[in-house]
Amino acid sequence: MAQFLLYEAASGYALFEVAALDEIGTSVDAVQSSVTDLSRFGKAVKLTAFRPFASAANALEQINAVSESQVTDDLKSFLTSSLPKSKKAAKYRLGVSEPKLGSAIQEETGVPCECNEFVGELLRGVRAHFTSFVKGLEEGDSARAQLGLAHSYSRAKVKFNVHKADNMIIQAIALLDTLDKDVNTFVMRVREWYGWHFPELVRIVADNYQYAQLALLIKDKSSLGEDRLAELAEVTGDEDRAREIIEAARVSMGQDISPIDLVNIQTFASRVISLAEYRQKLAGYLTDKMNAVAPNLAALIGDLVGARLISHAGSLTNLAKYPASTVQILGAEKALFRALKTRGNTPKYGLIFHSSFIGRAKQRNKGRISRYLANKCSIASRIDCFLDTATDAFGQKMKEQVEERLRFYEEGVAPRKNLEVMKEVLGGLKASDALDDGEPITAAAAENGGKKKKKSSSKKDADVVAAEPEKKKKKKRDEEAPEPVAAEEAPKKKKKKAKA
Repeated sequence: MAQFLLYEAASGYALFEVAALDEIGTSVDAVQSSVTDLSRFGKAVKLTAFRPFASAANALEQINAVSESQVTDDLKSFLTSSLPKSKKAAKYRLGVSEPKLGSAIQEETGVPCECNEFVGELLRGVRAHFTSFVKGLEEGDSARAQLGLAHSYSRAKVKFNVHKADNMIIQAIALLDTLDKDVNTFVMRVREWYGWHFPELVRIVADNYQYAQLALLIKDKSSLGEDRLAELAEVTGDEDRAREIIEAARVSMGQDISPIDLVNIQTFASRVISLAEYRQKLAGYLTDKMNAVAPNLAALIGDLVGARLISHAGSLTNLAKYPASTVQILGAEKALFRALKTRGNTPKYGLIFHSSFIGRAKQRNKGRISRYLANKCSIASRIDCFLDTATDAFGQKMKEQVEERLRFYEEGVAPRKNLEVMKEVLGGLKASDALDDGEPITAAAAENGGKKKKKSSSKKDADVVAAEPEKKKKKKRDEEAPEPVAAEEAPKKKKKKAKA
């Protein structure tokens, strides 16, 4: 039986025929030893056909298809024209590098394929001596083709990476937390440093960012006067506080400061201000990213907590795979393992503790709310991960459900069922599809769409909705009816058995 080999090079498709197995042997070890010797390997393997790729874009398309075990039209036509005709198909086999690709080729063309260790060693030899088989192809040309295709293939994989947007969120929230720590540390240094000159300012201004701005504006306290009241009022936003700062500067007990020390304080304060301003811009960037990647999770628990959950899970896909019990304690792993080791009480909540819902709940209800909130977070992350259209309608409705559950624990007001809420959202989204222009669908748009859908519903739908209570009543009667009958029949059966 003849043996052919399909080799996908960076420059094109190549088909080889194994003509003389006696030259290299039939065992894997024999092939391995003959691969390094071109004179022996060249006698056993012959180039049958070679089809170069039309362009770099075509090469990328073909290699992407091969990596996903798909048979393109170019590959199908190449194999059909180069291999023996279908009448002799049973007398040869085609060796391929991947078993899934072989299955796809066999389904498309009917050519019997195989992928084993022997074929792999033969293809390794073809790869090593490929430029020697193809006339006009030099070693440098092959290397440049491989390098260019590798760069294009890597860029394409990064472009279609499902975790790409998640990575931006993970990096942004990590940088945001670092900036919070650094800005607080630096502002405390500014307070301590400038406090030697103007100690009363610490008591008057509590905001760190505002304090750094005032230290940069005031400079030497002896220069403060009524003429600078407007400048101080612009920074503090309060004219009375600005006047208080001027009065405090007149009677300040701080020591004098040299010009060179004042320059260093101003330089450091300006850096702190720039970091604080960049922190605000980064928070806006994170909000935009969360609204684009995980709008429902952001609408439910906020941008920061949602981003921290994604960061702790590693990606949105990983978070979507977690059960609600894992989401509930995500971020409290150390406390969990410590409790398991010491056989103490396990933690009730992790990162979701920072949600506003947990803070508003009473102490006796915090555990129950954390479980309910973790359940909703798990649902929201799965919707964000697998829903094709970006929308925050589900998150807004689930947020309302958590609010209703809080009111239920505190006031006893019964919340809506989850099925009813989800049907309401889906109905609104279906109705708003006609209004969707490619932008993310908001909860308000979905709600308006839901009202339009309700008006335009058919009579059949209305009859079905009206008949649902009757069906429920009938089902309840059917469930209750068999119980007394079963209780009466049981003694009769027992009595017949006794007679027998």
